[in-house]
Amino acid sequence: MNTLEFLKQINQYYPLSDNTIQPLLDICTEKRFRKNDLILEAGNRARYYYFLQSGLVGYYTVDEQGDPIYKIFFEENSFVASTAAIIKNEPSDFNIIALEDCSVIQYPEKAYRDLLEKHHDLALFHIRYLEHNWVVKKEPLEVSLKFETAKQRYLQLLENKSLYDRLKQLHIASYLGITPTQLSRIKKDIHGNNL
Repeated sequence: MNTLEFLKQINQYYPLSDNTIQPLLDICTEKRFRKNDLILEAGNRARYYYFLQSGLVGYYTVDEQGDPIYKIFFEENSFVASTAAIIKNEPSDFNIIALEDCSVIQYPEKAYRDLLEKHHDLALFHIRYLEHNWVVKKEPLEVSLKFETAKQRYLQLLENKSLYDRLKQLHIASYLGITPTQLSRIKKDIHGNNL
């Protein structure tokens, strides 16, 4: 298990001491998921936090017609979990799916939360991570969903070229809350016949 990038990402938020690193690594295991594997199924309890070493992951719910509605996507070097379900100790409201073959470092939520109580530096990492990713990054996303058109949101997604190129058109349409036909019209409007 290569933990170098995992620790590097943690240390970007708050540096961990050697006394904290070893107990954290002791609860970590490496796991692989195949493309289209459910990492977490809606209705199940979230038992793990994950660090995505390679691959692409999507969070989605299902509408009344049974169609997936994608909420967010994660690329390599991201922390992935059903955070709200873990905090509330309730079943997850959404599915987490491997959109490509994935390699993750997983650590059990209970053991991790025990470490948060014992290690001040790990708790500070956790707080700063949540502040940055669940407040600073999430608020503009929620505002854009309410006030921006699908075309404006498409253009924002297009800015992250590496992510955009990895997504299927049905994922993009679902994320934007439109049909694939509407997405085709937006793309034609923006790109003309240069598709």
